[in-house]
This record gives sequence, C-alpha cells and structure tokens, in this order.
Amino acid sequence: MKINNEFLITTKDEMKRKDISQLDFIIVTGDAYIDHPSFGTAIIGRHLESLGFNIGVIPQPNWKDKEAFKVLGRPKYAFLVNSGNIDSMVNHYTASKKKRNDDVYTEGGEANKRPDRAVIVYSNMIRMAYKKVNIIIGGIEASLRRFAHYDYWDNKVRRSILTDSTANMLTYGSGEKVLGEIANRLRNGEQLEEIKDVRGTCYITAKIENIENSLIIPSFKEVNEDKENYNKAFKAQYQNQDPITGKTLIQFMDKNYLVQNPPMMPLNREELDKVYGLKYTRKPHPMYKKEIPAIKEIEFSVTSNRGCFGNCSFCALTFHQGRMVQSRSKKSIIEEVKLLTTLDEFKGYIHDIGGPTANFKHPSCNKQMEHGTCIGFNKTCLSPTPCKNINADHSEFIDVLREARKVKNVKKVFVRSGIRYDYLLLEKDPKVLEELVKYHISGQLKIAPEHINNKTLKQMGKPGREVYEEFVDKYKKANKKMGLNQFLVPYFISSHPGCTLEGAVELAVYLKQNNLRPRQVQDFYPTPGTLSTCMFYTGKNPLTNEKIFIPKTYEEKQTQRALMQYYKPENKERVKKALLKIGRTDLIGTSPDCLVFEKREFNKNTKTNRKAKVHKKKLTNKSGKSKPNSKKIKNNRNKKRA
Repeated sequence: MKINNEFLITTKDEMKRKDISQLDFIIVTGDAYIDHPSFGTAIIGRHLESLGFNIGVIPQPNWKDKEAFKVLGRPKYAFLVNSGNIDSMVNHYTASKKKRNDDVYTEGGEANKRPDRAVIVYSNMIRMAYKKVNIIIGGIEASLRRFAHYDYWDNKVRRSILTDSTANMLTYGSGEKVLGEIANRLRNGEQLEEIKDVRGTCYITAKIENIENSLIIPSFKEVNEDKENYNKAFKAQYQNQDPITGKTLIQFMDKNYLVQNPPMMPLNREELDKVYGLKYTRKPHPMYKKEIPAIKEIEFSVTSNRGCFGNCSFCALTFHQGRMVQSRSKKSIIEEVKLLTTLDEFKGYIHDIGGPTANFKHPSCNKQMEHGTCIGFNKTCLSPTPCKNINADHSEFIDVLREARKVKNVKKVFVRSGIRYDYLLLEKDPKVLEELVKYHISGQLKIAPEHINNKTLKQMGKPGREVYEEFVDKYKKANKKMGLNQFLVPYFISSHPGCTLEGAVELAVYLKQNNLRPRQVQDFYPTPGTLSTCMFYTGKNPLTNEKIFIPKTYEEKQTQRALMQYYKPENKERVKKALLKIGRTDLIGTSPDCLVFEKREFNKNTKTNRKAKVHKKKLTNKSGKSKPNSKKIKNNRNKKRA
C-alpha cells in the first residue's frame, strides 16, 4: 500500500501534460475533492483508473453556468454525477428545515457551494452543455431517491430522481462493481441504452414485456394520491433489496416505466481489500487554500467494513449498502495503519477503525450468502430480539485492534464509529468488552440507544430499554475492573414516529434520574428511503399495517424536544404544560424526581393534593389539632434539661 503523488485530473492543462485529448469519464460532485478512500468520488475515480480508464473530476461547479461543466470537455463514455458524501438537502437544512450556515465538505466550511437537489441540477446543466451525452447518477442522493418518494422539504411525493434529472441511468449501493461492469461494456462497444441487465442499476423504458422475475409496484400517480398505495410500494421496495432474493421492481412514472434491477452482489473480502489498497493521495486537492473540516476526523481513520444488519428504521443503510456485512482482511487494515504512521501529520493516534457499525465484521449468520437476509419487521437479525442463528463472535474484531496497537509509532487506537451494544452483549467472552474499555475508548464511548420507551424502540427497530440498561451496567463494571472511570454518551432521537407524549416524558424522567443533560437534541429527520420516513408520511408502519402516532406539528415536535432538555429555564412552561396534559403532576414540585421545580399550591381538585390531604389527616387527632411530634417533644425536654 502506497501514497499516490498525483490527483485525478481537474484541469485541461493536466490533460495536456498527460497527453490526454479526451477523458473516458468525468465525475461531477457536490463535495470538495479530497483524494481519500472515505469519499465516494475518490474511490470510484481510482477504481475506474485502475481498470485503465482516464478519469477527471469537476468538484462543486458553478451550477448557474453551463460553461463550468465544460472545463474538461466532453467525456468519451459518460458523466458520473453525485451530490457528495451526503444528500444535498440534508447537507443544507436542519430537521426543522432551517438553513445551515456551514458545510464540512467544503473549503473553509463555507455553505452554499452546491445547489439544493444537486444531482438534478448538475445533470440538467450537463444536458444543457452537451445535449446527447451519457449521464449516470449515483451516490447517496440518487440511491435513496430512485423510486417515487416522499420529500420532507417539499412535503409531497416526488417522482424518481432518474426522471427529474434526465440522466440515462442510476446506480445504487456501492458502485465499484456496477460501474466497473458498465465501463468495460462501453469500452467493448456497447451503447449505454443497450445495457439494461446490470445489477444495482435503474433505467427508464417504455416496454416491460420481456423483464423476468419482476414485480410491478404502485405507480407514481397511485402512491401520490393514496397513502395505502404508498405503503404497498414501500413494502415491496423494502423486501426486495437483497441481492439473492430480490426481484426486479417496476414502477410506472408518467409516460414510461422505472425499472430497478436487483442489487449487485456485495464485494468479497479480496475485492474490498483491492479497493482500499488503491493509491490515494489521502489529501484535499492543492487547489484549496483553506482547510476542509471533513478531513479532520477521517484523515487518520480506517474503514474496516461496509453494510449493516442492524436494520434501524430511521437509517438509510439498508436501502443503500444493504444488510450483508463485508469486511476487509486484517492484513489490509494493518497495512493501512502502517501507511498512516508514515504521514508527516501523524501524531500516534488512529482515530477510528470501523464502518457503519464498528463491531460488525462478518455476515450475521452462515445462511445469508446462500439464502439471503430474512424479510419482515419481526425477522431482523437483532430486533425485537436477537435471532437464534446470529453469529456474535467478536474474535476477529478484537484481533484487528490488537494488531493495530502493536504497529510501530502507534500510541492509541480508538473506536469512534458506532458500536452495537446489543450485539456486543451476545459475545460470550467478557474480555472483549474489557479490552475495548481498556485500550480503545478515548474517555467516553458513544452509543445510540435512541430512546427509552419500548413502544417507540419497537418502531425504531432498536432493542428494548432493558438491553441498554444491561449494557450500561456491564460497561460500568468493566471500567471498574480496569480501574477506569470512562463515560457513556448515549444518543437519543426526539419525535420519532410512534413516540407519544407519554413516551417522551418517560425518556425525560430517565434523563433526570441518570443525571443526563443533552446539550443538543436530534429531532427525527425524515430522509428519503427509510422505513421511519414512510411511517412519518403515511401514519402507518408499512410492514405491519399498524397505525401509529406521529408527532408532526410544530408544537408536538418542540414539546418532545423541550422534554429532553427539561432543565433549561426557557423550556419550563412547555414541559409543565405537557405534564399537566397527561396528568403527570407528580413530576411538578420540589422533590428530586420532578422535571419542573415549583412550590405547589394546595388544590383540593388535584389527585396529588387529595393524597396530600389524606396524608395530613393521619398526622392530626380527632379534635383537629396536630398530633404531637415525638421528636420535637424529645428535643424540647433536652433543652429544658440543659
């Protein structure tokens, strides 16, 4: 594994210097160009380069000027368009739809260097610049919007992004195999419009007669007009994202059909090692004079795996990378760690060895690669209870960390990406947690229980409260045994579909009892492609057809947010109002358990004060006078004696 001294081409001068008259593919991206394997543009660019193609990159072009898309000329085969590492709308707006004032994927953290709905805008500008050029869209924004989908920002159902972008093809999921196959077939003389059988792609067609093993789902018009049809369409999409069992899905748009081929088979270990073993500069392009904030955390981090069988309802990974976990070999990971130690800026600390979930190193069971992942809301690997067939062996996970610790000049190896604590609890060897605590936590471990109320957790696809509390207990014991006092930092989501006011109060009480005071609150964010977003829009769980409560209004969302920060003076009245609404006056008062500190005036009509009245009667005699207090009498006698 080596460092590359050259970046991918970004100017015509570089093309001339390398004697290249026309590039094969040009990547247009919404992120600044960082040639690092944590960025899709770099990975796809280097992968195609390794296959013998000439690749150019146009990062963050001026989307108001079509000339900005001509700076590298017309590509021989196609423009490859992505919004960047995250959806451009999520990048631009908070969960409350307020405009963000920064962008960690841009030079100097500056906002507004990419447009809203970047994939659509970029593709349409390319089409204006070169009318008949091939355009292939991919990345997270395209992947999650491939079908007709509810759009939170417009508050309506939008067509497939493939239709709105006027692109020729859409790729979803990890793109190395998909684009590698397409690129080779184009080089061999096939036309892009002829390529309709590549897994992991979507295309538009007027005819569907000869498509085998397919399923027609409700059309754009049907899902736009009827939420029951929207649920049916989403359920079909959700149940057909497995590369082994998934069918070809067809959805009529307006005049033509959107066709999604089944997912591409995940990269095997050898293929994944090869991708991360390619030569990257691992730096931002020298065109940038200011720091790009995103580089800080990933500069000395190592990606060890892809995919996630956690199956959280609010997470897009199931719809994007899939549930089959793929991981790199120990040799490949250690080679990258050794490479990092040779960099001038390296200070001895590996910030992270992980992925979507750090402690997922292999498929959840031995059946997956032959029979596919199980389908159904109650047939996931970990929730509501762990599957009896799950393989929870952490030996490879901990072995990689041990070897990384031994590398010369490495002082500390941290695990900062997500740990699935419920999966870790299934590990039979207690030394795994103890070793993690002793060597790989930087003072605090961040985990994501997401909530405490079990009804809410069920809709989230997360384990019950008792599982989280069991982990907290074991974590504390492991720290004590190691002679450490490291903290747990739990993340919680407010206003998730299924969370009632009672559930939100339960979470607030838990926070108070455990002296947890979240400085920031993450409201549920309805992003395209997730089960939770479908619930948010339709008011039902599409997999069970269960009707659920949706905290949707401004008042409901602000109240649940305030309850998580009950301790703030500005939230007092809102929290009090919520407690009165559900009859939880026991949480208003002067006791240590109260969420609202307030001296209560006696009111005979309140249940709490009726109890207080009964209690007071017990302390009075029949004449109505207070019963003598034995302690006071004893104290008075002692005073007289003195």
